[in-house]
Amino acid sequence: MSFEKSIDVTALGELLIDFTQNGVSAQGNNIFEANPGGAPCNVLAMLTKAGKKTAFIGKVGNDMFGKLLKAKTEEQGIDMSGLLMDDDVRTTLAFVEKLPNGDRDFSFYRNPGADIMLTADEVEAHRDLIEKAKIFHLGTLSMTHETVEKASIKALEIAKAAGCLISFDPNLRPPLWESEEKAKEKIAFGFSKCDILKISDNEITFMTGEEDLEKGIHKIIDEYKIPLVFATYGPDGSKAYCGGKEAYEAGFKNPATIETTGAGDTFCASALYHVLKYGIDGLADEARLHELLTFANAAASLVTTKKGALCVMPAVDQVQAYIKESGR
Repeated sequence: MSFEKSIDVTALGELLIDFTQNGVSAQGNNIFEANPGGAPCNVLAMLTKAGKKTAFIGKVGNDMFGKLLKAKTEEQGIDMSGLLMDDDVRTTLAFVEKLPNGDRDFSFYRNPGADIMLTADEVEAHRDLIEKAKIFHLGTLSMTHETVEKASIKALEIAKAAGCLISFDPNLRPPLWESEEKAKEKIAFGFSKCDILKISDNEITFMTGEEDLEKGIHKIIDEYKIPLVFATYGPDGSKAYCGGKEAYEAGFKNPATIETTGAGDTFCASALYHVLKYGIDGLADEARLHELLTFANAAASLVTTKKGALCVMPAVDQVQAYIKESGR
């Protein structure tokens, strides 16, 4: 059976509020800003801004935060017809603390949160959003609990049958897992199903035990035979691996950086933008891999100059201008 591919990317997973620190009150208390977030929708927001058609499947609470998220994601142009509102469970919240080294620590309010209540039957009811997609994208936060894990597996089955490319970002958040072993099991499952993998330096070490990141990424590629892999190293840049070709591009270190929330999602969206442009086979070309990495690194750098991610993704022309200004 063939399917009309009228959607570029459909994603499934968490949609939540990232509360990020934004100053101190007159009484000396921390002030937190409610930023719409969640990795899958961050990816879609960047792609939508780049002119791609996107859709989301997930669940939020039928509460003030869920209604805010629905409104904000629809404003970005994402098809949110697959968003369900739960009357009984509240929207998931994450409080983001910026660490002295520029990294982040997360405190999640998700026991339970509405995103983990998404069911396989609810995915089945919105299967057309997956079948119409060229790429289906997900991460492991939709595998941390049994109900939403079954929903994710159902979505993957639909995507495979419909001939979608599968994009996977582990997006490891250790506090959300009952054990490291469980996290490794589900990340390995994602490796086994995907055509496109975006993975960060800490996730490479977590999954392989290798401090030598090059050895670690090759272990993953050799074992799982993933056609297209991106390894990200924060401000130190990124590498791409496709069809026996490899490429590296240095990061863009921006003095205006204020936080790194959404940088990995921006990189992932930029990578998928180029997959849609060239196809996986078309990226087995070093020049195109360098083009992709330069763009993705620049876009990720730009988003670090804003608070939050979903509503502040850079446009393609902004990224291109930034690359030009940087002399790259």
